[in-house]
Amino acid sequence: MFKEAKWIWYDTVGTQNSYGEFYGEFYADSAVCKISCDGDYTLFINGEYASSNQYGDFEHYKSVDEIDITPYLKSGKNILAILVWHFGKDVQRYKRYSPGVICEILSGDVVVFATNKKTMCRKSQAYVSSFGRELSPQLGFSYKYDSTKEDLWTQGQVNSFKSACLADKKCNFVPRPNKKLRLGDFVSATLVSQSQNRYVYDLGREYVGLLSFEICTDTVTLINISYGECLENGQVKRKIVNRDFSIDYISAKGKNSYTNYMLRFACRYLEINSEGDVAINKIGLIPQYYPVKERDFEFLSGDEYEIYKACLNTLKLCMMEHYVDCPWREQCLYAFDSRNQMLSGYSAFENGNFDYAKSNLILMSKDRRNDGLLSICYPCGINLTIPSFSLYYIVAIKEYIEASGDTGIINDVNPKLTEIINAFLNNCENGLVCTFKNDCHWNFYDWSPYSDGYIESSKKGYPDAMASVLTALALNSYKKICELCTLPFTFQEKSDELKRNIKAHFFHRDKKIFKSDSQPIELVNALAVVADIVTKDEAEEICQRLAAQSLIPCSLSMKCFVYDALLKTDREKYTDFVLGDIRKAYLPMTKTGTVWETAEGARAFDNAGSLCHGWSSTPIYYYRLLLK
Repeated sequence: MFKEAKWIWYDTVGTQNSYGEFYGEFYADSAVCKISCDGDYTLFINGEYASSNQYGDFEHYKSVDEIDITPYLKSGKNILAILVWHFGKDVQRYKRYSPGVICEILSGDVVVFATNKKTMCRKSQAYVSSFGRELSPQLGFSYKYDSTKEDLWTQGQVNSFKSACLADKKCNFVPRPNKKLRLGDFVSATLVSQSQNRYVYDLGREYVGLLSFEICTDTVTLINISYGECLENGQVKRKIVNRDFSIDYISAKGKNSYTNYMLRFACRYLEINSEGDVAINKIGLIPQYYPVKERDFEFLSGDEYEIYKACLNTLKLCMMEHYVDCPWREQCLYAFDSRNQMLSGYSAFENGNFDYAKSNLILMSKDRRNDGLLSICYPCGINLTIPSFSLYYIVAIKEYIEASGDTGIINDVNPKLTEIINAFLNNCENGLVCTFKNDCHWNFYDWSPYSDGYIESSKKGYPDAMASVLTALALNSYKKICELCTLPFTFQEKSDELKRNIKAHFFHRDKKIFKSDSQPIELVNALAVVADIVTKDEAEEICQRLAAQSLIPCSLSMKCFVYDALLKTDREKYTDFVLGDIRKAYLPMTKTGTVWETAEGARAFDNAGSLCHGWSSTPIYYYRLLLK
């Protein structure tokens, strides 16, 4: 990927939450820039913003951006400036590696600039390195910016710079696997309340984008800017348990103009709290979005039209370098959440947006764990997994191949699929799949009673209905994958045996339902129907209970399996029920223009429930299936 460039950093220490600035000069009339870093970057050419945002990845699968910088060039000497943000701490959306940046500029086949030990660099003066505040356990670090330390380094004033250090990094490079995010026009927020030095602004609806503002102060002033999806007692909910959704900015005397091109805010509301007087000329977000073309949905009207729009808006807000669950609180790629998002995307976007879905699936396949499961997110730096989500990954691969016809993906993902299946089949007792035993295994299935995994601390490693049924479903999916890809399916005997044992152990023939932890849970019964564990008559009995809503209900994100069970058993009979149930659950959400993490909205999870969560977008799929 690089002809001459070397990995570099401004020192050999590599502290957490640190910022490096790198400078170069070159001559070219047209050129492309190849760049990769650990963390994130902002690229300036001749003092003008040109690009940003490293694809989240692993060192054994390291993404390289190739950017046409010709529009920013001038005759004669050109200036390259790169700001790099090294996170340096393992979190759910970032795996810690040593800091570094590698960059090369080519004019045709000629290298006109390449990072090496002669490249000029320094630790950033304006960004406060080692600032300890964290936004959330998933997002990681916040930042502090001191505008009194600004200079014109992006335009060539580099008197304080020194030569770079070579970074000891060995990466397997790949081209960026999908498109770069695009920037929209600045969205100015409207002032809705003011008291002393506190200002609350409203963007009108939720956006995902880059904080940008212009302010004036008479003195050097510390300003805190917080963001959120809703207000509480007229203020942004800045601190929620162990989260702090805010950044600090130290303003210089006079006019201050600032944009951060790396950390995305997802919010409707912004709040400024200043230690002194501040005049706010403008504040808002520059929207960032993944480029897609929407399919027509004018076949809908009324409530269904409003619900579809809210689901579509949410799906798009949850598309970054990859699908994310919740852009406000986490920005993480989960196997289950993204399965729902991909399924919705196949229906929502022209040509199914298959390239984007594929890039998500392949990134997940690059995850590495000793237990054969997938990590909780990707890339992930902490030792945590939700075993059931590994099974949904197999379902997602099957659905992708069916929808796209792309059987070639199997070459990338098949080793991971078989590794997952063997991890579950090797975790059996008496022919049933058990919960996993270690502290790193969160045996989560749903945000509903008896399914969240928290009740199992005293009885880990026991035969489990949900794990067994989901394994049966994953085996069905893998069998279909093998058929589509002309591969041998070597798990038929295991699959048949598992289904027999599930039925013998967990099916209560007198009540004609399955029980998990001795409880009549809606989700396990729906999955048993979808996984073909029951006869047609038994499926009809279960579906009557599902339609009567007499079992312990599943949450919003898992309702899709209830709908699948009903439609699989009797589509004509249950279509109106499915459409009515969607209307009942989703119509209250349309007031925010997005769909929520759970039906409780912002009140959920100790007042941290998300009002924009991609896993709830599945009505898009069902409206296309049932009404188009």
